[in-house]
Amino acid sequence: MKNRYIYPYFFIILAIASGIVAFYFYGQNKWISCFLFTILTIGCVILSQASVLMYISKTEKLLLAIQKKDFSLFPRHEGNSLTDHAVQLYDQSKEEYLSLSSYRLLYEEILNQLEIGLMILSEKEHAWEVFYVNPVFLEILQIPKYNSWALYENKMPGFYKIIEETGYDNSQDFFDISINENTRQSYSLRTKKVQNVKHRFCIISLESVQKIIEQKERLAWNNLMKVISHELLNTLTPVNSLIQNLEYIVNQDTIDREDQQDMKESLMIINSKSKQLLNFVDDYRQVAELPKPVFKSISLKAIVESALSFLKPEFEKNAISTVNILEDHIVSADEKMVERCLINLYLNAIHAVSEQQEKIVKTEIKILNNRVILSIEDNGIGIQKEIQDKIFLPFFTTRSRGSGIGLTLSKSIMEAHRGYLNYKPLEQGSRFEIWFVD
Repeated sequence: MKNRYIYPYFFIILAIASGIVAFYFYGQNKWISCFLFTILTIGCVILSQASVLMYISKTEKLLLAIQKKDFSLFPRHEGNSLTDHAVQLYDQSKEEYLSLSSYRLLYEEILNQLEIGLMILSEKEHAWEVFYVNPVFLEILQIPKYNSWALYENKMPGFYKIIEETGYDNSQDFFDISINENTRQSYSLRTKKVQNVKHRFCIISLESVQKIIEQKERLAWNNLMKVISHELLNTLTPVNSLIQNLEYIVNQDTIDREDQQDMKESLMIINSKSKQLLNFVDDYRQVAELPKPVFKSISLKAIVESALSFLKPEFEKNAISTVNILEDHIVSADEKMVERCLINLYLNAIHAVSEQQEKIVKTEIKILNNRVILSIEDNGIGIQKEIQDKIFLPFFTTRSRGSGIGLTLSKSIMEAHRGYLNYKPLEQGSRFEIWFVD
């Protein structure tokens, strides 16, 4: 302990000693000496109290700095237990604050680089405040940055109302909004609730629908080019090699029987590869030149029964049980195209259950949210999570003899009907859902 921390104890001892002496002189009726020692006792008590208060004041200053997040001080350990613990707590809080500030700066920089608009609201005392907003969000809505969420009600009443109607809960929707009286633009809006015991946040994301479409188109185009390039190279590379070999043979002065056999085999391979390439182009044409559906009122149950009847030999040959829960609903569709879509899905299901002991394919027609849904479900091996986002790409297949066109064609058929085809993984197996929107 440093010498200056002995002072309070020294003054206390001196005060006690002076008090005893003053009491002694009081008993001897020596008033002057008694008065002097009494003054000395009071002075020692005051000095002792001042020393203690000084240490307490230093500690309070450090604790107040921690409370107010003021880390501009540079306190030192002074040998006093109370002060040193306060200094230690101050240094620890300062380190944690600086770490949190660094992480927040890093996270904000990452969020600022996003191409989608992002705003995070936090709830305090039943009122929402803006916790974070990135520049893209402000640029999309062309509004200034406010800390109070309520101020956005006047600037963007339409957008503010949409968020209010979600109840600051999880939601996903598309909406059109006009910025500064310009042409209305479509945006994808998502809200996500994040909550713990103490805090509640609402994450709002905005993304231009046009950008989403462009990105999807670029991705689809790149994937298609990869597939086409791969198929062309696989076909043309051996053909080119065989043609070079034929050129070498025909340029010889004499062609023996062995060379003739080589030529015959080479021409057979070239012919086979040419047919393979023609089939590939024909498959592509089926998707690229899909005819427009001829709409008429048809029974969806009748189409399912027709497709099942057509594939009945395949189901029986593979010992597959079919379960049908078919409500009879009338839809406006092209009968042949929808049946073709169903046959593609059934063929996939037949392949999926091929290695199962008990093979089941279930078909169901029902109404959900005033829309007709036809689902085909199997208890097969399912689709690996890594490739689930690729199953609708043209020519993508995991089967050795598959064309990779069935699901693509089925999806295109449903899109031509203003509906859509969804895939849903099951605990065991897969389910494909056909939604008829109109």
